[in-house]
Amino acid sequence: MSNDNTRKGEILVEVRNLVKYFPVRAGLLQRVVNHVKAVDDVSFFVRKGETLGLVGESGCGKTTVGRTMLRLIEPTSGSVMFNGQNVFSMKPGGLKPIRREMQIIFQDPYASLDPRVPIGESIMEGLHIHKVGTPKERYEIMRETMKRVGLEDYHARRYPHEFSGGQRQRIGIARALALRPSFIICDEPVSALDVSIQSQVLNILKDLQQEFGLTYLFIAHNLSVVEHVSDRVAVMYLGKMVELTTREELFRNPLHPYTKALMSAIPIPNPRMKRQRIILKGDVPSPLNPPKGCRFHPRCPAAVEKCSQEEPQFKELAPEHWVACWVAEGNL
Repeated sequence: MSNDNTRKGEILVEVRNLVKYFPVRAGLLQRVVNHVKAVDDVSFFVRKGETLGLVGESGCGKTTVGRTMLRLIEPTSGSVMFNGQNVFSMKPGGLKPIRREMQIIFQDPYASLDPRVPIGESIMEGLHIHKVGTPKERYEIMRETMKRVGLEDYHARRYPHEFSGGQRQRIGIARALALRPSFIICDEPVSALDVSIQSQVLNILKDLQQEFGLTYLFIAHNLSVVEHVSDRVAVMYLGKMVELTTREELFRNPLHPYTKALMSAIPIPNPRMKRQRIILKGDVPSPLNPPKGCRFHPRCPAAVEKCSQEEPQFKELAPEHWVACWVAEGNL
């Protein structure tokens, strides 16, 4: 998938056939009786300096993809290539330098901070672990990083419960930025914040990207936010990648019926204009027992007989536009 696209920019991270199944245990002996197919054969790449948005409904596997890429969760199979190195094949000693280059901003800023530790110490924790500089140099890095995200020096002595949600998210950004990584996974970093605070945090992320040449995987379920920050957008459904293309192409010409349904739910900031909604019937199937064929076919308004029998391949149907859909493939 990446070989044809290096002309557009150097690839920093490439995910190949990523699979993550969680075992389901039952009975007195806790035997494995089934698997939750959280991520099932997902492939994509992220170019240096770009933001790839990853969107989909809750439970589609977005966060699992991000955490598995960093090996916060161990994968079932597949590979993640970072700067030409396979993250999944590394031993703990070799993984430590890579962890410095790959950081994450968690969705819940309060749960990801230790309530017993002042936030200055939390921001410096990674610097201690990776033995960056002297204690004085670490303190200066912490102060400078806090300043870049809009926090003051005196905040370093305060504890997480003394901050608002927006401030805590800034702390999470500062902690991820302190080690000066090249790749950051933003796991729904603004979903728990007020709209006015969301824009502040998004602007901070964009400014830092320009200043440090950062590369982002931006996980979200809000397409309006994704449109604002992303260069390319990938859409997931029930553990599978269904569409991936540039931001402009996705919002101009979505090809997958699921993407079209997501687009129809975006509010229009004009009370006189109405968008024709595509209402999906039924609930999302269980990842314990996903449907045969295309996983979206039980809810798809455009499904044909082939959709229920054979799984579509993730193909490049137009330049820079990958889709896994028999209907879209037949229409082109």
